[in-house]
Amino acid sequence: MAQILDPLPSGNSDRILCCYVNATSHIQIARISNVPNWYFERVVFPGQRLVFEAMPEANLEIHTGMMASAILSDTIPCDRLCISEGNDSESNTIDLHDEEKKIINDNTRKLEIQKKRNLETVESLTTAYIG
Repeated sequence: MAQILDPLPSGNSDRILCCYVNATSHIQIARISNVPNWYFERVVFPGQRLVFEAMPEANLEIHTGMMASAILSDTIPCDRLCISEGNDSESNTIDLHDEEKKIINDNTRKLEIQKKRNLETVESLTTAYIG
Protein backbone atom coordinates (compact mmCIF):
# COMPACT_ATOMS: atom_id res chain seq x y z
CA MET A 1 0.00 0.00 0.00
CA ALA A 2 1.55 3.28 -1.05
CA GLN A 3 1.33 6.25 1.26
CA ILE A 4 1.92 9.38 -0.76
CA LEU A 5 2.40 11.55 2.31
CA ASP A 6 4.66 10.55 5.19
CA PRO A 7 6.19 7.38 3.71
CA LEU A 8 7.86 5.01 6.17
CA PRO A 9 11.62 5.50 6.52
CA SER A 10 13.56 3.72 3.77
CA GLY A 11 15.47 0.60 4.74
CA ASN A 12 12.67 -0.73 6.93
CA SER A 13 11.29 -3.86 5.30
CA ASP A 14 9.36 -4.90 8.41
CA ARG A 15 6.01 -3.23 7.65
CA ILE A 16 2.49 -4.22 8.57
CA LEU A 17 -0.87 -3.13 7.19
CA CYS A 18 -3.09 -1.78 9.96
CA CYS A 19 -6.69 -0.72 10.34
CA TYR A 20 -8.28 1.51 12.99
CA VAL A 21 -12.01 2.30 13.18
CA ASN A 22 -13.33 5.39 14.95
CA ALA A 23 -16.40 3.89 16.60
CA THR A 24 -17.16 7.05 18.59
CA SER A 25 -19.30 10.08 17.80
CA HIS A 26 -16.27 12.40 18.08
CA ILE A 27 -13.63 13.46 15.59
CA GLN A 28 -10.29 11.87 16.49
CA ILE A 29 -6.66 12.45 15.60
CA ALA A 30 -4.63 9.28 14.99
CA ARG A 31 -0.91 9.84 15.48
CA ILE A 32 2.26 7.74 15.47
CA SER A 33 5.24 9.54 16.94
CA ASN A 34 7.47 6.80 18.36
CA VAL A 35 9.16 5.76 15.06
CA PRO A 36 12.46 7.61 14.42
CA ASN A 37 12.57 9.77 11.27
CA TRP A 38 8.83 9.35 10.68
CA TYR A 39 5.69 11.13 11.81
CA PHE A 40 2.15 10.04 10.97
CA GLU A 41 -0.99 12.00 11.78
CA ARG A 42 -4.51 11.77 10.34
CA VAL A 43 -7.97 13.05 11.21
CA VAL A 44 -10.45 10.18 11.66
CA PHE A 45 -14.13 11.07 11.49
CA PRO A 46 -16.85 9.16 13.38
CA GLY A 47 -17.44 5.79 11.75
CA GLN A 48 -14.40 6.15 9.48
CA ARG A 49 -11.96 3.30 8.90
CA LEU A 50 -8.28 4.30 8.67
CA VAL A 51 -6.00 1.85 6.83
CA PHE A 52 -2.27 2.55 6.98
CA GLU A 53 1.21 0.99 6.93
CA ALA A 54 3.35 1.06 10.05
CA MET A 55 6.18 -0.70 11.81
CA PRO A 56 5.15 -3.49 14.22
CA GLU A 57 6.71 -1.59 17.14
CA ALA A 58 4.77 1.61 16.40
CA ASN A 59 2.07 2.86 18.76
CA LEU A 60 -1.05 4.58 17.44
CA GLU A 61 -2.10 7.44 19.73
CA ILE A 62 -5.78 8.36 19.58
CA HIS A 63 -6.58 11.94 20.52
CA THR A 64 -10.27 12.77 20.91
CA GLY A 65 -11.26 16.24 19.78
CA MET A 66 -13.23 18.47 22.09
CA MET A 67 -14.29 22.09 21.60
CA ALA A 68 -10.86 23.73 21.74
CA SER A 69 -8.54 20.87 22.58
CA ALA A 70 -7.73 17.22 22.06
CA ILE A 71 -7.24 14.66 24.82
CA LEU A 72 -5.06 11.55 24.49
CA SER A 73 -7.73 8.90 24.95
CA ASP A 74 -5.91 5.72 23.90
CA THR A 75 -2.57 4.28 22.79
CA ILE A 76 -2.77 1.09 20.73
CA PRO A 77 0.22 -1.02 19.61
CA CYS A 78 0.07 -1.22 15.81
CA ASP A 79 0.71 -4.97 15.87
CA ARG A 80 -2.77 -5.28 17.47
CA LEU A 81 -4.29 -3.36 14.54
CA CYS A 82 -2.69 -5.59 11.90
CA ILE A 83 -5.06 -6.66 9.13
CA SER A 84 -5.18 -10.42 8.56
CA GLU A 85 -5.23 -11.03 4.81
CA GLY A 86 -6.49 -14.29 3.33
CA ASN A 87 -5.44 -15.87 0.03
CA ASP A 88 -8.52 -14.53 -1.79
CA SER A 89 -8.29 -10.77 -2.27
CA GLU A 90 -12.06 -10.44 -1.84
CA SER A 91 -12.02 -12.21 1.52
CA ASN A 92 -9.69 -9.85 3.39
CA THR A 93 -10.77 -9.59 7.01
CA ILE A 94 -9.82 -7.36 9.87
CA ASP A 95 -8.65 -9.28 12.93
CA LEU A 96 -10.16 -7.47 15.91
CA HIS A 97 -9.71 -8.54 19.50
CA ASP A 98 -12.83 -9.34 21.54
CA GLU A 99 -12.35 -6.22 23.65
CA GLU A 100 -12.23 -3.99 20.55
CA LYS A 101 -15.33 -5.69 19.12
CA LYS A 102 -17.17 -5.03 22.40
CA ILE A 103 -16.15 -1.35 22.35
CA ILE A 104 -17.31 -0.98 18.74
CA ASN A 105 -20.65 -2.66 19.53
CA ASP A 106 -21.16 -0.52 22.65
CA ASN A 107 -20.35 2.69 20.78
CA THR A 108 -22.62 1.72 17.88
CA ARG A 109 -25.45 1.11 20.34
CA LYS A 110 -24.81 4.49 22.01
CA LEU A 111 -24.85 6.22 18.61
CA GLU A 112 -28.18 4.61 17.72
CA ILE A 113 -29.69 5.68 21.06
CA GLN A 114 -28.42 9.24 20.57
CA LYS A 115 -29.81 9.36 17.01
CA LYS A 116 -33.20 8.19 18.31
CA ARG A 117 -33.17 10.86 21.06
CA ASN A 118 -32.22 13.54 18.53
CA LEU A 119 -35.06 12.48 16.23
CA GLU A 120 -37.54 12.52 19.14
CA THR A 121 -36.33 16.00 20.12
CA VAL A 122 -36.71 17.30 16.56
CA GLU A 123 -40.18 15.78 16.31
CA SER A 124 -41.30 17.33 19.62
CA LEU A 125 -39.86 20.74 18.66
CA THR A 126 -41.58 20.54 15.27
CA THR A 127 -44.87 19.63 16.94
CA ALA A 128 -44.50 22.49 19.45
CA TYR A 129 -43.66 24.97 16.67
CA ILE A 130 -46.55 23.91 14.43
CA GLY A 131 -49.04 23.51 17.27
